Order: sequence, then C-alpha cells, then structure tokens
Amino acid sequence: MNRNGKLIAAVGATVVLVGAIVIAVVRTAGGNLDVVGKQSITSFEAVLNTIPDNVKADEINGGWSLNAPDNSIRFIWSEDYSQSPLHDAMLELDAAPFVSAGLDVNKLPDNYAAYDGMLMVGTKLGTEKPVYKGDVTPLAAYEQIVNKHRSFINYHMDLDHYGVKLGDGNMFEWAKDMETNTINHQNQDKDIVFVLNPEPLIAAGVDPEKAEGWVYAPVTVMEGGKTLEVYKFLKPFNLK
Repeated sequence: MNRNGKLIAAVGATVVLVGAIVIAVVRTAGGNLDVVGKQSITSFEAVLNTIPDNVKADEINGGWSLNAPDNSIRFIWSEDYSQSPLHDAMLELDAAPFVSAGLDVNKLPDNYAAYDGMLMVGTKLGTEKPVYKGDVTPLAAYEQIVNKHRSFINYHMDLDHYGVKLGDGNMFEWAKDMETNTINHQNQDKDIVFVLNPEPLIAAGVDPEKAEGWVYAPVTVMEGGKTLEVYKFLKPFNLK
C-alpha cells in the first residue's frame, strides 16, 4: 500500500473509532444511566423509611405527603397528574410565621394559594395519567417524576442534596446520604430542607428577618451554567 493509501486507511480507522465512541457515549447518556435520577430515588426511599409515620396518603391533592417533624410544613407529590386539583408537586405550610412578619396574602402571586391559615405553593408537572407497573406507593409516585419529568429533579452540590423543583425557586431537598455530606465529608445535619423563594413573600410585605422558624440565608445555586448566590427561606431538619 502506498503512503496515501495508508493515510486514507488510518483516517478511516480513526473515523470508525470516533464514531464508536460517540455511539457508546450516546447510549450511555440515553440508555437509562441517569445517575442523579437513580440516586435521587434510593436516597428519597431512605428518607421515607426513616420517618414512615410522617408519610401519608393525601386524598385532597391526589397523592402523598411528607410532613416535617414539627408538622409546620409538608411536601406533597401527586400520583395522578390528570386529577391534581391545583399542583402536582407542592409545599403546604403554616402561614402564621409570615403573617406575623407582615405578609398580606392578597398580594401573593398566582402560584400561591392561601386558606385556613395555610399557604400552598407549587407547580404542575403534566396532565397525563401515569401508568404504574405495580402498587401506587409514595416511592412509585416519586419515580414517575424522575422517569417522566426529569427536568424537575435537581442536585445541589454544596449541600449534597437531591431535590424536586417546585417552580419559581421553591424546592424540597433531601440528603444524598443522611450520615455524611459526601462532598466535604462532614456530618450531614440537614437531612431534609424545605426551600422558599423569599422574593414574592417580601413583595407581599414580609420582613425576612422576622419569619420565625425560617432561616433567611444566601444559598449557592447554578443558573444558566453559572454559580450564583441567592437568598432563600430555609427550614432544615436533621432526621438521624
């Protein structure tokens, strides 16, 4: 084979190799190897198993709820998006700390609902009726979010938390490992965290420093590929 022929053969082999690598990467990325999604399921299951008495069926919202240890707030997720009356994933919380801090509930945006001394904020995920392979359990309902609405699942590196995005900067987060923060190898003392965007609450009259039971603090987040520091209302709990 002459020099040109060897060069063409080498280039051809390289193209084939690169093509094989690309196919492998695509298969890996799209072939159910969603590490964040899968690990979020196992860690969420660990939370459910740690406080089973705080996990209950929610008939009004057509799904399940996880109550905070002090019963001041709960995370609710739907099992059937076609039947959800308002949101598919949401927080329901005691309004009193914010009312005492100056909240005028009439000034809250449309993603909030106020009733019976409570506030609810959340988001729709879809309108379909999910298909379950087995029993409809709290974990199975969460798996539907991961499998069908993956963009709502988040990983918060600083806290080593997974979470469900509830729209407008609100979230429910839980620890990847309730014993240790695997990023800084320190004790994980925030096993679950309820997160509220303070801006609409402040715009509705809340003095953020006076919301009893809530921590008003800066949090590092990723937005548009950039690391930003934004203020949030946080309500963390240590379960172990």
